[in-house]
Parts: sequence; structure tokens; C-alpha cells
Amino acid sequence: MSVRILALVGSLRAGSHNRQLAEAAAKLAPEGAEVQVFEGLADVPFYNEDLDVEGSVPAAAVKLREAALAADAFLLFSPEYNGTIPAVLKNAIDWLSRPYGAGAFGGKPVAVIGTALGQYGGVWAHDDTRKAVGIAGGKVIEDIKLSIPGSVTRFTETHPADDAEVAGQLTEVVARLRGHADEVIAA
Repeated sequence: MSVRILALVGSLRAGSHNRQLAEAAAKLAPEGAEVQVFEGLADVPFYNEDLDVEGSVPAAAVKLREAALAADAFLLFSPEYNGTIPAVLKNAIDWLSRPYGAGAFGGKPVAVIGTALGQYGGVWAHDDTRKAVGIAGGKVIEDIKLSIPGSVTRFTETHPADDAEVAGQLTEVVARLRGHADEVIAA
């Protein structure tokens, strides 16, 4: 049985380097792990408790929650927008944190990685994302980190899957996350 890892990407841009990282993680996932890149974060409305009423939750939010409930672990890809987490990723975390005390993260392992233009590769956004998802109920794996700097130049002509260093790092991230998920499943 493969560990199901749901990838959430904090960039909606068609040419997003974080999207490319997520695609590479899915392509390079080692045996025993399956990475599914979630499609549709752009369609999920901003979290509003008035919308989160049983029987009338927006379809895009239901789709997100169903995918998250079916996952064994999460891999979040975050660029850095103005020094912090992008709104689309924070919104997904907010929807998955509800209902209060019984959200979809439910103690499942979560790793946060990504790439950004700056020299630190989005470290501030990754730290903020770890904080938010931990409060939302995810079991943040603090020692799984990958922040790739200089995305605009590094990935201008090379897809992350074709960058040997990045491919190796992504494979290691997914393998380690799979290991943490295996422990939770076995418990």
C-alpha cells in the first residue's frame, strides 16, 4: 500500500516554480509513496464561517476537504509573498482546520518546502506555513526542510525535475515524509 501524500501549492501562476516542484515531487516519488497535486485551490472561496454550514459548504471546499481526509500526509509548497505565506495556501489551511477540533489535518504528518526569488528561498513563508498548519492540527515535521533560493534564475530554463540536485532533494523529502506517515499509520 502506498502512502498518499497530498500536495498543496501556494502559487496559482501557470508557470509557478513551486507548482513545478510539486509536479517533480509527484514524478520522482519513491516506491511506497504517491504524491497527488491538488487541483482547484483557486476555486476555494475565502474561509467564512457563514459558508461553512453542513449541507451548504461550497463544492470547491468540499473537494479540498475530501482530498485531505483521504491523504496520509501533506506536502505544502510555498513561495514567499511580501515575506510571508500566500493567501491561497493560508486559505486552504483555514478550510482544512475546520470543523474546530476535527479538521482534515488530524495529526497527519506535514512537510513545508518551496522556492522563491530571494536568497533564502522563502524561509520566512515556510516558517509561517509550519506555524499555521501546526495550529490547524497537522503534525509538522520540523526537520524536513527545503528552501531553494533564486528560483527565477535557477529554473528559467530547467524544470526542477531535471535539476539533479533538486531532484535528489525532493526524492529525499518525499521518502522521509512517507516514513513519518508509515509510523502514524502503524500506530
